[in-house]
Amino acid sequence: MADFDPLAPLADLPGVAAAGDEAREALGRAHRHKYNLRGWPTAAAEASVRAARASSVLDGGTLVLANAGEADPILSGALRVAEALEGGATALVGVWQRAPLQAIARLHALAASDLADDDRLGRPRADGDAARRLELLGDIMTSGTKVPAHVLAAVAHGELLTLEPFGVADGVVARAVSRLITINSGLDPHGLGVPEMYWMRQSGDYKASARGFAAGTPDGLTAWLINSARGLHAGAREALSIAQALSE
Repeated sequence: MADFDPLAPLADLPGVAAAGDEAREALGRAHRHKYNLRGWPTAAAEASVRAARASSVLDGGTLVLANAGEADPILSGALRVAEALEGGATALVGVWQRAPLQAIARLHALAASDLADDDRLGRPRADGDAARRLELLGDIMTSGTKVPAHVLAAVAHGELLTLEPFGVADGVVARAVSRLITINSGLDPHGLGVPEMYWMRQSGDYKASARGFAAGTPDGLTAWLINSARGLHAGAREALSIAQALSE
């Protein structure tokens, strides 16, 4: 059973392949926009900030860095994470390829440095189950699975979001890992997409589909995978709007 791929059935769920194809085509158009052929670093920087702000809101943070004179720690962490991933040319891509759990730990250290004690940064909860499931996730990520990148990103995103392995900043980390996978896989190599904006604007559907993922039913898994792909598709439209604005 060396060729067994535990994620393969997810790619065959109804509507998942089509939603992924639409997302991939839309991201390709964003990368081919005339501005992004040369000016993509500037577009990637703008996408990164927008992603951080939206991810912050989804974790209960703010859209603006300062609130009543004090920096919002959730947004501060989300911005640090975004900077580490900006543009796709990041050392974290190499870490992810070699040791996904190390990359996740680094992302948590960035996201939660204003929210948790130093000895808790990058460390899963002490209940044992979180560490065990993180190890399983790491094994899956390095198993050579052949599922499309949008499925792999959705699985890692959903597992980290619903497992809440660290107890703080888990959502920011989960969405960053999804972004990291789309960069590493070449689906969105420069990180131009902003799916976080879609998930923020459709936060009710996002949270409901995450509960479906956690339940593990076929319908629940399907809803989450399609919601994730729709986010990537909408994020590509956001990327096009950024490129268009910068080219004017």
